[in-house]
Amino acid sequence: MSNLTKRVIPCLDIKDGRVVKGIRFLNLVDAGNPVECAKVYEANKADELCFLDITASHDKRDILIHLVEEVATHIFIPFTVGGGIKTVEDVKTVLTKGADKVSINTAAFQNSKLLKDASEVFGSQCIVCAIDAKYNQERDRHEVYLHGGRTETGRDALDWAIETEEMGAGEILLTSMDRDGTKDGFDINLLKLISSHLTIPVIASGGAGNAEHLVEAILRGGADAVLAASIFHFNEHSITDVKKSMQEMGIPVRI
Repeated sequence: MSNLTKRVIPCLDIKDGRVVKGIRFLNLVDAGNPVECAKVYEANKADELCFLDITASHDKRDILIHLVEEVATHIFIPFTVGGGIKTVEDVKTVLTKGADKVSINTAAFQNSKLLKDASEVFGSQCIVCAIDAKYNQERDRHEVYLHGGRTETGRDALDWAIETEEMGAGEILLTSMDRDGTKDGFDINLLKLISSHLTIPVIASGGAGNAEHLVEAILRGGADAVLAASIFHFNEHSITDVKKSMQEMGIPVRI
């Protein structure tokens, strides 16, 4: 494990302008106003925030620019925006309106040159490639899904992750669809597989149920950051308590 500070990132999935949370990308329930949630998370010492418009690609909608602007005027910690980003111009718009990073998922898979072009213009530190992966028992591997988990690609997740790094992604947001919302813990095998083959940071997503799971994702999975939603949205665990647990296990965090 490197001595770099590990980050705790609340994820705010956005649908119809509201924060929502489901299980394995289904059965969404309302979790509040995104701007109000963001302000609370900043006050509670989140390192970053991640806003994902989870139906933008599937609905072929544009990004929620007004939300980006509003969030940027109310919080000062870095935040990432994803969902509906299809072009370099989209990336420019989101960054210009106040986001620190963009997360690209479906559009990157459909045109990996987008990662290359965007990273060359804005720097790879601004470009996050989101990968939604699900285990395929028949082929004994994790495979990539698009459109918020609705579209099966058959593409090996490790192969795709390696390609995204080569194309200029500065970070991977890796979500286990099998674990998403279950609170059963992160998919450590998937995390280890991806993080051990890349040099860029990997953000663990999908399955956080308690502080121990976040610790495990870093110590065993090799994650550089941990992303969670349910446990924070519904006040089951505080970011401060999670960071204390991480610190007790020797993980460097910002308190």
